[in-house]
Amino acid sequence: MEVLGIDIGGTGIKGATVDVTTGRLTNERFRIATPQNATPDAVAEIVRQIADHFDWSGPIGCTVPAVVEHGLVRSAANIHDMWIDTHVENLLFSATGQPVRVLNDADAAGLASVKFGAGKGRDGVVFFLTIGTGIGSALFMDQKLVPNTEMGHLILHKKAAELYTSDRVRKRKELSWEKWASRFQEYLDRLEFLFSPDTIIIGGGISRPKKAEQYLHFLSTRAELLTASLQNEAGIIGAAYAAAGKGA
Repeated sequence: MEVLGIDIGGTGIKGATVDVTTGRLTNERFRIATPQNATPDAVAEIVRQIADHFDWSGPIGCTVPAVVEHGLVRSAANIHDMWIDTHVENLLFSATGQPVRVLNDADAAGLASVKFGAGKGRDGVVFFLTIGTGIGSALFMDQKLVPNTEMGHLILHKKAAELYTSDRVRKRKELSWEKWASRFQEYLDRLEFLFSPDTIIIGGGISRPKKAEQYLHFLSTRAELLTASLQNEAGIIGAAYAAAGKGA
């Protein structure tokens, strides 16, 4: 079964068709730059253009960088304030004429990971963390998603953890990998203290092999610590999988 997956990011909105039985893209990704004023209507128009590019008829899965409850956007930490209380599934249905399933971007990437990537076959408590401009999180219990966790907002040093140990902070403060890893270790210690996970998967741009080899040896966890394997395709795959009724 093929489903169109679309991943809405801060700089680009990208989509591809996905075989949801294998987790593989069946066409090359198509990307359009995210508009500078990324209001719901502006983004909906780009989603329509991506659906038209694939001449798509059928279910669509879509991510947004926000908390999504039953189709309603409930937060806007990294998107335009106009998204709050937008029924995004209805909005995108109106734009595309197709049924749309929308979920948080980290939840989608995590879903792809536990079904097709590094987390495949791992039961118990699994955390998937996306480390980039902020920290996104997805929590799974025996492969079942617990949606809309916001573990980037755990408090470290009287501030949200993502303001202390995201990749953006590493770059802005020009931290060495060792110094950044020391900060990230504090975050992992807090996560383990609160949730005792069996597995932690590090995703986002910082999980790419050439970067991961710079810091993984500085980290120590009781949980199995893995890096994500699906990279930039994870959000698209997870969104498509959820839209097929197989996931979240």
